Amino acid sequence: MRSKFDEQLALLNRELIQMGALCEEAISLTVKALENGDRALAEQVKPLEGEIDQKERDVETLCLKLLLQQQPVARDLRQISAAMKITTDMERIGDQAADISEIVLGMLTSGYVPEDVGHIRNMAEDVIQMVTESVDCYVQKDVGRAKLLIGHDDIVDQGFERVKRGLIGKIAADPACGENALDLLMIDKYLERIGDHAVNIAEWVIFAVIGEHKGEVL
Repeated sequence: MRSKFDEQLALLNRELIQMGALCEEAISLTVKALENGDRALAEQVKPLEGEIDQKERDVETLCLKLLLQQQPVARDLRQISAAMKITTDMERIGDQAADISEIVLGMLTSGYVPEDVGHIRNMAEDVIQMVTESVDCYVQKDVGRAKLLIGHDDIVDQGFERVKRGLIGKIAADPACGENALDLLMIDKYLERIGDHAVNIAEWVIFAVIGEHKGEVL
């Protein structure tokens, strides 16, 4: 009986890894679309969001089967409940990537392609790494790495504050660029929120392993 349960837990881990990979791809596509002024890339994000939503439903179904058909002990219960919370965070990451793609499509429709989006690319690389690490921490049950990841969120927050100050300065210097600057600021804000959700996943990892949890990002 336990071997069957362990097989299903391994399947749960694979599903979460695949869901994380979809989130990473969605974020990456939005940034590439913005950098290259490529509508086709931006339009690929919405279908990915649908795949992420389906993965969330698949994981929830698997978790319910594990709870109803098996006899999980306390640690197993924490792992399963944490997985359900983690999928909620990843579903929101997918939503936010889709929101970024909508902003990018709007910018491209208006004919605006920013010359320098290095700050956005850097933030995207940071949060993609955070999402990857957070899911891997869950699979590996690595509390130490999860705690390090939580600390890394300060770097992303500081990056967002630098970008915000820079864009506010641009608006002050040239009010005509205000709408485009606000679009870029919104993209950065969504990326910052994705980082928050990666931190939330890391906090659920800690809960799954040792039963402690500080609280979640909405």
